[in-house]
Amino acid sequence: MWFLRRDRLLLVAALSALLAADVYFHLWPQLLQLTMGRSCDCGVRPTSRNFTPTAETPVMVIEWIPASKLHHLLSHPLYQAQGTMPPSYDRLLSPHEIMKSYKKRVTHQNRKRRGPRFEGNRTIPLTDSKSDPPAPWLQFHMEIDKDALYPRSSPVVDRLLQSMGNMMIIGADHTPDEKALNGECDCSQIVKPSGTHLKLILRFQDHAKAMFKPMRQSREDETPEDFFYFVDFQRHNAEIAAFHLDRILDFRRVPPVAGRLINLTSEILEVTTNQELESVFFVSPANNVCFFAKCLYMCKTEYAACGNPHMLEGSLSAFLPSLNFADRLSVPHPWIRSYTFAGKEEWETNPSYCDSVKTLPPYTNQKRLLGVMDLAVFDFLIGNMDRHHYETFTKFGEDGFLLHMDNARGFGRPFVDELSILAPLYQCCLVKEDTWLRLKLFTLNEYRLSDVMRESLQNDRLRDVLTESHLVALDRRLQKVLEVVDQCVQTHGTDAVIIKDAAPQHKTDQS
Repeated sequence: MWFLRRDRLLLVAALSALLAADVYFHLWPQLLQLTMGRSCDCGVRPTSRNFTPTAETPVMVIEWIPASKLHHLLSHPLYQAQGTMPPSYDRLLSPHEIMKSYKKRVTHQNRKRRGPRFEGNRTIPLTDSKSDPPAPWLQFHMEIDKDALYPRSSPVVDRLLQSMGNMMIIGADHTPDEKALNGECDCSQIVKPSGTHLKLILRFQDHAKAMFKPMRQSREDETPEDFFYFVDFQRHNAEIAAFHLDRILDFRRVPPVAGRLINLTSEILEVTTNQELESVFFVSPANNVCFFAKCLYMCKTEYAACGNPHMLEGSLSAFLPSLNFADRLSVPHPWIRSYTFAGKEEWETNPSYCDSVKTLPPYTNQKRLLGVMDLAVFDFLIGNMDRHHYETFTKFGEDGFLLHMDNARGFGRPFVDELSILAPLYQCCLVKEDTWLRLKLFTLNEYRLSDVMRESLQNDRLRDVLTESHLVALDRRLQKVLEVVDQCVQTHGTDAVIIKDAAPQHKTDQS
């Protein structure tokens, strides 16, 4: 039998020799080419300074990796920072006052948290907040000015997104509007109060706060045809995607939003000091941890959000500065929809509705009216029909920008383009020149909107934030926006439709 073992040994040796030859003569040269191609931005380097290629010189062909379209877009002149800081009177907050208040609030919050921990005789210790002046959320607040929530060149937003995705959660609570309802809701209302939506406030160890909206449906689920816009689902991935799109469009009016997998038990239930929030948690028959909103007509397990068994993904939206420091004004949208089953608003039946809007403050200020046009373009691209109000910072008056908040009802129907969302645009026939130029830029292959958006969303911790059909819809809707502007230009002329931004350029702040 010894000769049979020898034959097996010879067979193994022969196969090993063939494998070694294949690696040496085929795989290894390809690996060297790939390595050389990635390490050089200008091509293959010659072996000598005096090297001169001839006709007989073999040519190495390298398959180049496609360049980043997002990086290419942000390098475009339309996206370059002005290189100057806004004067102090254009900033929303005073750094000195906000830092003084911040330290007091951290101390107060920690003292407040120790009370429930002692009274409730909790078995799980609660982690205190830490005073951290360079905290990303604090730097984000101090960079807000009258033009946008953050400057183009600031690295703070990326740090804030990373912080919200990684930092320890030390507290969870109901939102103020849900607390105000106190569980008493009028079930006869067609449009439910905002507190009934399933959302929570999460607090991080650096004293930052974020609005948590849990996953309620899969990426592939679409808004049913029979749903009214005011009862549509709230989608956590829509909040994430809306932030990225707003940043790509260079509006910078959506507070930063990050996706994150949350442990409902250890990161919410075990860190909250609110007994009412604890009471809405339960374990489903499938042994998954779930919770629901406390409003009476939502206190049912079928409305709950459930983990798998503890983990649930959701969106985390960064909080804006407290109203005590930066008051905000909520303004009814002039093109608000009828929140009834059969009613219509004036703009839906009067093509000249914009003429009357222009005579009413604050829309006598053209900058505010152009802000509404930007908002209409943004809402059309994401498919959001539920824009009944918008907010502005009171300090900046009519010259301030419009906040693009609460976008969870976007990205619901990728195959439906609701042109009525563009009513402000096609009735007023006005658009900012900067907005128009950027929209035109996205029609070029090297800046295609869907490609840039896809690449930007890959930076989020959650994968496949949008389905491919929603990304394709962005390109299709972009063309329809440009068609509306072209029709306006043909009717009224370029100078009357495309408006240059007359805002003064900032000078370097020496104060």
